[in-house]
Amino acid sequence: MSKTGTIYGINGPVVYLQGDPGLQMNEMVYVGRQNLIGEVIGLSSERTTIQVYEETSGIKPGESVFGTGAPVSVTLAPGILNNIFDGIERPLGEIAKTEGAYIGRGVSVDSLDHSKKWKTHITVQKGDQLLPGAIIAEVPETRAIVHKVMLPPDVDGYVLEVVPDGEYTIDDVLLTLRLPDGTERKITMTQKWPIRVSRPVSKRFPATKPLITGQRILDTLFPIAKGGTAAVPGGFGTGKTMTQHQIAKWSDADIIIYIGCGERGNEMTQVLEEFTKLVDPKSGNPLMDRTTLIANTSNMPVAAREASLYSGLTLAEYYRDMGYHVAIMADSTSRWAEALRELSGRLEEMPAEEGFPAYLASRLSAFYERAGMMRNLNGTEGSVSIIGAVSPQGGDFSEPVTQNTKRFVRCFWALDKSLAYARHFPAIHWLTSYSEYLSDLAPWYTDNVDSRFVDFRNRMVYILTQESSLMEIVKLIGADVLPDDQKLILEIAKVIRVGFLQQNAFHQEDTCVPMDKQFRMMEIILYLYRKSRTLISMGMPMSVLKQDPIFDKVIAIKYDVPNNRLDLFDDYKKQIDKFYDDVLERNA
Repeated sequence: MSKTGTIYGINGPVVYLQGDPGLQMNEMVYVGRQNLIGEVIGLSSERTTIQVYEETSGIKPGESVFGTGAPVSVTLAPGILNNIFDGIERPLGEIAKTEGAYIGRGVSVDSLDHSKKWKTHITVQKGDQLLPGAIIAEVPETRAIVHKVMLPPDVDGYVLEVVPDGEYTIDDVLLTLRLPDGTERKITMTQKWPIRVSRPVSKRFPATKPLITGQRILDTLFPIAKGGTAAVPGGFGTGKTMTQHQIAKWSDADIIIYIGCGERGNEMTQVLEEFTKLVDPKSGNPLMDRTTLIANTSNMPVAAREASLYSGLTLAEYYRDMGYHVAIMADSTSRWAEALRELSGRLEEMPAEEGFPAYLASRLSAFYERAGMMRNLNGTEGSVSIIGAVSPQGGDFSEPVTQNTKRFVRCFWALDKSLAYARHFPAIHWLTSYSEYLSDLAPWYTDNVDSRFVDFRNRMVYILTQESSLMEIVKLIGADVLPDDQKLILEIAKVIRVGFLQQNAFHQEDTCVPMDKQFRMMEIILYLYRKSRTLISMGMPMSVLKQDPIFDKVIAIKYDVPNNRLDLFDDYKKQIDKFYDDVLERNA
């Protein structure tokens, strides 16, 4: 322990100390007789302000606060994956063994298992010169992920001694380094890193590769890049959490960090139960083998909710440094902002719009800016992608959290209440959503899918936009008065909405769709549009075209064509050609 202070004031999770006991800003402290975990958030000559990450009832003035001399940090070592933590990296499974169903106050448990021995392969030799972040060992952490043990980013030197391959705990010394100043340092598997400080990298890359999710409306219409940022705003029941679940299950990220920040306890319980039972579709192993869950429900202390996002982000950066692509699901940043608002109110700070603190925008910016595709200090390349759910009250997107989030993300997947109530999922509305990554990713689509991909995508969006304009006329005077070419637009737009944008998470072929199939589906829909438009231009009425079941057949492609039988699309082209010829023949 470093310094000791005395409590003289308590205001909910905020505790005040008399004078200046010598604590540092953001230092981790233990508060009161129960040693509650806290963090220094304000310093002056008259008083020191601390936010406590646990319930403060029962604490009284006169009790002591002990400083640790170090900032609030997370422990980084094998054992993070396939684990469930609270907002300050305490494992809920270990807490449950001693405390039962509820987290007791002042619980002191190790973040990771210090007694478990890990099979370790050493990758360096005696005499090697190691730079900061160098990989020194490999540990099979789970069946899916090899944990790469690294030097801390601020350590370099020559290897004096190194242990042979074998089984070691996270506290066993793996090697001894001679540092540039001549001193020696013992290196274990364990690092500590402050949650509010981003881990250093050597270079940030621009967005060039998409994060493939298997969800057509995301991959085709509004893609997110690896290392990108996206917001999923929506009112109650519109499917924010389920959208994030689908991305967590099916995206091509190597590792998933799921942060349940301030969500309802029953919803978080459902997440924990579902994820522990899910099978990873890529490897056949449990999905938890490449997943870490951080659970901080709405009834847990607000200060820990505020810290949970940073804890999850630091874990993600750690695995990024190993060369993995990590996706963070933050559910939801609105609850995190509400925690900021409550703490700001307790601190008697001047409120800004709707009571949120004036620094809400800068905090959101600092969170999302830690995403990116990076070259790490050890030469590997990895990424952190952040997908944050936003829960605006009453579905009002003009409120401060949604508006400020839009400033810092390049992907906006706006969930629509009317689509959700019509059972159209994902309920992402194609007119209010956008992605700024499309132009950055266009070369990737050209090289890896088809050179016409972006053009086809733009044509479909144009048809949907035209449909929206026509629906205003239809609402006033009905569809019967429209000319046939406009009736065709409404019909093709329906095919796009129901046959392409709507997706069934419970159907084996439709829950996750590869990029090649997504392109072929677009190709067939636009081919049908082109052939139908030719018939309309020849004077064929739309009523004649609709007598053929071809429109319904194209809608059903998503179910009828297996993901591994893309050759069947050629049959659909033949059916469309037959439809074209039959209409001409009947009306000759």
